[in-house]
Amino acid sequence: MTELPFWKTKSLEEMDQREWESICDGCGLCCLNKLEDWETGDVVFTSVRCRLMDGTSCRCTDYDNRQATVPECIQLTPSAVDEIVWLPPTCGYRLLREGHDLYWWHPLVSGDPETVHQAGISARGHETVCETEVPVEAFEEYVVDWPWKVGEEA
Repeated sequence: MTELPFWKTKSLEEMDQREWESICDGCGLCCLNKLEDWETGDVVFTSVRCRLMDGTSCRCTDYDNRQATVPECIQLTPSAVDEIVWLPPTCGYRLLREGHDLYWWHPLVSGDPETVHQAGISARGHETVCETEVPVEAFEEYVVDWPWKVGEEA
């Protein structure tokens, strides 16, 4: 008999730190700056990436210390998954919270951290710019909709 993987038997709250961290597929979409309409609450993505996001690997260059450098970096927690409306539709945390399974390209399923990029789910291959190169008041010029559309063909 084959044992089910932890993400099929545990809730997000029951996962240990290692398990929790492995739910991140490494897409980098969380690290794109978002803009929120204060009146409607609508959130849009921009192609402006966090100063700590490596545009090629889609990973944080200083993950352990990220909140010291970028205080507005959001610490994803099980309760935050319920509150954050902008998590992409392919986000492993969102999928599991909504009762879905991880997709075939997720590194936990495929066994390969590159499949998220090969499947076109990540920010890799999209033109992004570092936030240190764009004044905040110009972020509106960088609004994109592709983060909402990743995985539509997957």
